[in-house]
Amino acid sequence: MSIARISDMDVAGKRLLVRADLNVPTEGGRITDTTRIDRFAEGMRPLLARGARLVILTHFGRPESNELDSSYSVDKFRPALAEALGVPVRFSDVCADESAVILSHQLANGEALLCENLRLNPGETANDPGFAAQLARLGDIFVNDAFSCAHRAHASTEALARLLPAAAGPLLVEELDALGTALDAPRRPSVAIVGGAKVSSKIAVLKNLVQRLDAVIIGGGMANTFLFADGAPMGKSLHEPDQIATVREIRRLAETSGCALHLPQEVVVAREFRAGADGLITDAFACPPDAMILDAGPEALTAFQSVLDGARTILWNGPLGAFEVPPFDVATVELARSAAARTRQGHAVSVAGGGDTVAALNTAGVTQDFTYVSTAGGAFLEWLEGRTLPGIAALNGAAAAA
Repeated sequence: MSIARISDMDVAGKRLLVRADLNVPTEGGRITDTTRIDRFAEGMRPLLARGARLVILTHFGRPESNELDSSYSVDKFRPALAEALGVPVRFSDVCADESAVILSHQLANGEALLCENLRLNPGETANDPGFAAQLARLGDIFVNDAFSCAHRAHASTEALARLLPAAAGPLLVEELDALGTALDAPRRPSVAIVGGAKVSSKIAVLKNLVQRLDAVIIGGGMANTFLFADGAPMGKSLHEPDQIATVREIRRLAETSGCALHLPQEVVVAREFRAGADGLITDAFACPPDAMILDAGPEALTAFQSVLDGARTILWNGPLGAFEVPPFDVATVELARSAAARTRQGHAVSVAGGGDTVAALNTAGVTQDFTYVSTAGGAFLEWLEGRTLPGIAALNGAAAAA
């Protein structure tokens, strides 16, 4: 893709209309995790230093109406944003109005303006051309720096890119480069670790990965369904009996493509799903009728680690078991540490994404050791599926038009 990068452009004195994703977690009106703000600001600081004038657009939550509810206002983000950017941040209580346009023109070089929550206007999610045209008046160059929103054809991600000179922001470029390295042109052998509860939620992901990579390790409830298709008793384990045909299709695709599928041949079962419950290590085909599979066993973990030992690219989405409930976090945590060690040693590029995956890596204490960890959710999954993301396609189209 021939997408322009804002870092390569002359930005001095230009109003950069930046689509960010500052949809951070809050509790009682206070931010509980500033990671998204900090990562966004890291890429914006050099642009401010070069004389850019930032006009920042973001959404927050999913307001049920366009009536201003203070709980959905993004004004609360200003202190954290100003601290991260290192400059004062002005605020517009609307995101598309004459008053916002005036404020954008009042910015001096190196200053920033945050506009009110995009989703308080129904034109945002409707991808309304009129609303996008109003937003376009706020800037001279459109900058998309929100990969996590790129799978949505909204006014601020899709339509706006066709109304102004458009470029990818630093964070978006970083994400595209990392995902491209892991999936489009991986160093081989390439291995994916795919876990989670249901095969049905990741059918397209699995079909795409087995046709692109050398091996896929399958864990979690998804592995249960694969084992069930092989005749393994499930007891009370989470599995999807109606997905046997899908499992067989994925296996056919993997065999045709030469991709090796790895399942846990040993599992940890328990009769209660609670923290501290007694676990029993057993063969994957010997789950008792009154028990449930909650993790991969030690022998399975060793086998998975041996798969990673030769990997030069590791792509991770989803835990291997019920990692949020100890002691059923062992396989996920230990395999994460193995992947991190291989990355630290320079033997592999590792890319991970998805909410549960990020939480699992945090639990293992190895998030910083991975080559790249995506904070995107739906966009990351759709990328793994091989789908074209509207926000990226719009930037590519803008580059082609230019």
